[in-house]
Amino acid sequence: MKQNYAFLDENSKKEIRRKTLKAIAIPGYQVPFASRELPIARGWGTGGLQLTLSLIGQSDVLKVIDQGSDESVNAVNIRKLIQDTTCVPDTIHTDEATLIQSRHRVPEVPLEPYQILVLQVPLPEPLRPVEPSERITKQLHADREYSGAWLRLFEQIMKYGSITDDADYPVLVNGRYVMAPSPIPRFDNPKLDGNDGLILLGAGREKKIYAIPPYTKVSSLAFDDHPFEVESFDDVSCRESGMTGVYMDELVDEETGETYYVTNDTSYMLEQLNKAGSVR
Repeated sequence: MKQNYAFLDENSKKEIRRKTLKAIAIPGYQVPFASRELPIARGWGTGGLQLTLSLIGQSDVLKVIDQGSDESVNAVNIRKLIQDTTCVPDTIHTDEATLIQSRHRVPEVPLEPYQILVLQVPLPEPLRPVEPSERITKQLHADREYSGAWLRLFEQIMKYGSITDDADYPVLVNGRYVMAPSPIPRFDNPKLDGNDGLILLGAGREKKIYAIPPYTKVSSLAFDDHPFEVESFDDVSCRESGMTGVYMDELVDEETGETYYVTNDTSYMLEQLNKAGSVR
């Protein structure tokens, strides 16, 4: 049996592309789409994968990362499915890729105008923690009624003294829609603002597509007396590369019990090591 290019049938890809165009036209707005069945379970990146499969062309260069790693099981399996059905070349270098699919991270290397970043999203609705009804959340978005989102952050301040959301921190897109930026760390939120590349977000299980077009204003929700803050790694350095000021994983040496830090974006770390001529 002949396999369709990029797995999905052409009508499915056309529908996803139409919904993607609508999402780009209305930054931050969640556009419903008919999420297709794929040979991976829902909740493991099917929304992002459908976006990638509907957009990828033979001239594209693909990069797939999972929580900063190109070699995790999830990244390898998604990359293999895309390559088996398209035969497009892949790369680990962010600046060489034209289409990047990522789970839970925005790459350290800034996006260029020719690049598309596709983020996998488990829960696209930022109001879901305060309102379980889909019908009501749609109405709240239409009315720009986001007091529930603000109240949730205020309750964290009252209980803990600060906002405790470390990932999926809500943002306001283009001054209009409050949006869930996927479970990226707070460290990555500022990268969404005025980005040169196109950022697409897909939730397969929830059947939603939304987007941040290039150069769009994106601001994290914050109060005047509790401004938005990102995780700071200025006082620690990567044990492998010596870098500071990048997002790092905190690890424990099993032999010594010592806590140490390693750059989360592995390809970026390797590039810096290559430039310094100190690859181990």
